[in-house]
Amino acid sequence: MRLALVLTLALLPASAFAQDRAQSLADIQAELSQLEGQFNSLKNELVSTGAISSGAAGGSALQRLDSIESAIQRLTARTEEVEMRVNRIATDGTNRLGDLQFRVTELEGGDIGALPPTTPLGQSASSAPATSPAPAASAGSTQLAVQEQADFDRAKGVLGQGDFRAAADQLEAFATTYTGGQLTYEALYLRGEALTKLGQTADAARSYLDAFSGDPDGPRAADALLRVGQRLGDLGKTQDACITLAEVSNRFASAPAAAEAQTTAQGLRCN
Repeated sequence: MRLALVLTLALLPASAFAQDRAQSLADIQAELSQLEGQFNSLKNELVSTGAISSGAAGGSALQRLDSIESAIQRLTARTEEVEMRVNRIATDGTNRLGDLQFRVTELEGGDIGALPPTTPLGQSASSAPATSPAPAASAGSTQLAVQEQADFDRAKGVLGQGDFRAAADQLEAFATTYTGGQLTYEALYLRGEALTKLGQTADAARSYLDAFSGDPDGPRAADALLRVGQRLGDLGKTQDACITLAEVSNRFASAPAAAEAQTTAQGLRCN
């Protein structure tokens, strides 16, 4: 049963490991190490007791043990191969995101030298180093959370009223004031929507990109990346747009944004 479980895990496609590659691959490798240790212990026991030579374990026991040992070695090599593939995919995706940030910054005339390092794709809170438990919320922090929600709702309400200039300014101020929260990335996405309405396409692409790169696995990630691709298409950067739209389908295949990305790509005549 243990060998069958390892076989099933080892033969899964690389995409199945991409969501939590560090943990799943480590589990498989640990399982293989334990299995190999148990196998060697069993083999040594059979040899030391003479069970193999006496025929108590079956006339072809040694051949079967050798066959199992070869299977374990093949599985170990397979997990290492999968790990290398997943790491290559993550590295390639990170490089693409960094290149996209560079191009959008270049389009809007920003300071390319001031770009921060790109966060490697696949990193999440679960893979980050363990930290001490957060202290219980104080009255001050609760008040701040209430104020943050109120400021966000106010800016979003301005957007809903159609005052896109004021909405873009308020959402930018919100993202600057409240950094790193879930509402921050929602605000950056909505700012992109407001800037799109104002015809500030390059600025909108940057805001969408900030929303995606700040939370690449968040609830707005697929839509934000889709909007980046669409705005690049509006700017005439067809090749970059096609690459970005393809990335939407690759990363978020089951999301509604993936279908919209494919439609947009067809309109741009992407290969």
